[in-house]
Amino acid sequence: MNLALERIAVASERLHLPDLPGIIAALAEDAAARDLSLTDFVEQVLAAQVEAADRRATETITRLASFPVHKTIEGIDFAFQPSVNRKQVVELAGCAFVERAENVVLLGPPGVGKTYIAIALGMEAATRRMQTKFTTAAKMISSLSEARSSGTFSRRLTTYVRPRLLIIDEVGFLPLGPEEASLLFEVVCRRYEHSSIVLTSNKSYGQWAEVFSGDEVIATAILDRLLHHATTISIKGESYRLKDKKRAGLVGKTR
Repeated sequence: MNLALERIAVASERLHLPDLPGIIAALAEDAAARDLSLTDFVEQVLAAQVEAADRRATETITRLASFPVHKTIEGIDFAFQPSVNRKQVVELAGCAFVERAENVVLLGPPGVGKTYIAIALGMEAATRRMQTKFTTAAKMISSLSEARSSGTFSRRLTTYVRPRLLIIDEVGFLPLGPEEASLLFEVVCRRYEHSSIVLTSNKSYGQWAEVFSGDEVIATAILDRLLHHATTISIKGESYRLKDKKRAGLVGKTR
């Protein structure tokens, strides 16, 4: 048996099946105990290998996505934030919008759960082996601006264009000058009708000209492409960050 396992390990390495040696012994014992047919045993082995490969792929995609924290759809407190439609969010979690290269825009004041939902959707995409990238607007624009100065702009732009899902957090927290706005426009334009964006902003669409230093032309151009195929979720409610403090009576409730 040991010699057979050694030969299986060698063959697994040649076939790029790194998980097989670790699972086959236990599966063989289970198959013998249950008197499974050879066909059923092979099916079990292949199913276990697929599951292990999916798990490793998800772990790799999640790590490369650069999520700041781990969030899940199951962890969303819909009772606390009734303006968020549970059915709509659960449907988006199926990631059909990524398959269709559509966008999701989450609007609302700070602390209401925009980033939480965005990350949770990104995690769902990662479990489906969809390449995902998380960034803040400030970090992305700073990175692209630096690359433009150093002559590596095309390569750096690929970082934000290639993933099937790009999450851009905190658009609108800081005003953008003309050059910065053009960088955001470049990313949105390159991804338009090719791949999906999940974007969060504390500004309503009517305030987006303010984000771009009063430039209504660039604001309209970005919104036109971003919203052509998009779902907008407007969140109106109290801050999650103050929830526990308010429950404990440490902070006065908002009237």
